[in-house]
Amino acid sequence: MIILMEGIVMCFLLLITCVIGIANGAVGLVVLYEKDVQDRVVELGYTTKQKIKKSFIVTSIALFLPMILLVPFMVYYINGAVGFWDGFWQMSIIFWIAGLFDRLFIDWYWVEHTKAWIIPKTEDLQPYIPPKVRARKWIGTIFVYPMFAAIIAGIMTLI
Repeated sequence: MIILMEGIVMCFLLLITCVIGIANGAVGLVVLYEKDVQDRVVELGYTTKQKIKKSFIVTSIALFLPMILLVPFMVYYINGAVGFWDGFWQMSIIFWIAGLFDRLFIDWYWVEHTKAWIIPKTEDLQPYIPPKVRARKWIGTIFVYPMFAAIIAGIMTLI
C-alpha cells in the first residue's frame, strides 16, 4: 500500500512539473515536443533556441532529480528496503506507476485529447507524440525504468 502511495507522489510531482511548465502556455514545455514543433515555435518567434536549452536543463532537473533522490530515499529510508532485490522491485513498481500515469494520463489524455498542449500555428504538426515516439516511451516505461531501478539499487547496496 505504501509503495502505491509513493508512486502517486511521483505522479503528483510529474503533474505539478507539467502544470507549472505550461502555466503560461504550452510553449513553456516545448522542450518535450519533437524537433519540428520546436523549430516552428522558434520560427514563429514564440521562444528562442537558448530558452529551449534552458528549459531542457530545468525540466530535466525537475523530472529526474526526484527519480534519483526521492525514490531511493522513500524505498530505503521510509520503507526500510534492505539490499538490492528489495530496493529494485520497490523502485521498479514506483517507476512503473509514474510511467503509466505519464503514458496514459499526460501523453494519451492530456496532450492528445485536450487543448492544453496545443501551440497555435503548429496544429498541422499533430499528433505531438507521433506513433514511433509513443512506442519508444512505452518501451522506456516497461524496460528502461527497471534498468534504472537496478542501477540505483546497485548503488544503494554499495553505500
